[in-house]
Amino acid sequence: MLNAAKSLKGYRLDSLDGEIGKAREFYFDDRHWTVRYLVADTGGWLTGKQVLLSPYALVGVIPADEQIVVNLTKKQIQDSPSLDTDKPVSRQYEEEYYGYYGWPNYWSGTDVWGTYPYIVRDTEQWGFPANGERAWDPHLRSTHDVTGYDIMAKDGLIGHVDDFIIDDETWTIRYLVVATRNWLPGKKVLISPKWIEDINWSDNDVTIHLTRDEIKDSSEYTEESLLTRAYEIGLHEHYNRPGYWSV
Repeated sequence: MLNAAKSLKGYRLDSLDGEIGKAREFYFDDRHWTVRYLVADTGGWLTGKQVLLSPYALVGVIPADEQIVVNLTKKQIQDSPSLDTDKPVSRQYEEEYYGYYGWPNYWSGTDVWGTYPYIVRDTEQWGFPANGERAWDPHLRSTHDVTGYDIMAKDGLIGHVDDFIIDDETWTIRYLVVATRNWLPGKKVLISPKWIEDINWSDNDVTIHLTRDEIKDSSEYTEESLLTRAYEIGLHEHYNRPGYWSV
């Protein structure tokens, strides 16, 4: 199912033995555009500790109840490696974190989840990267921080990043929601990360290989839009791009 990151903010996080807080934002990597951590707002439960939840622990999103089901106990989360709220997520921390939970790490191997293109929850299927596959160094970005980045088409500025559309099966970011500001007042459109040509992280702008007119004529996105496969097919056909579901 496709969900807007902003709509998931505030969802209740229910562990195996009770509520642990609310969803706040997400960290994603800038290579595969896949969510690596949900950042939890635990209120006063774990003061001073930034609680990160890997998609390995997120086993269900229930929009009707504004709930995300977490397959961990409170004690597991409380005893997990500590990350101060003002510290970035380092490779050392990630190695400790994944080692603590016993999950296969995602940065060893060439696919989205290391050896696999999707999250494998059956421990008996967990494998190791084949010989010759090198680990890569992920750069984690915050959905909160990237919101507001300028979007540059081939022929000029078109707007800014307003939100992210997340696939809660693979936890891949399928689309950026682009607000077109004063150029197309009130209109929002979807752009796939696969269509991005370049990102200047220091200048906070994203360049896409599309023209302003191509974007102007694309299907409008609203919060009421049903992100069905038919909607996605029409969007990809408009831009003459293959769908991720056919790869």
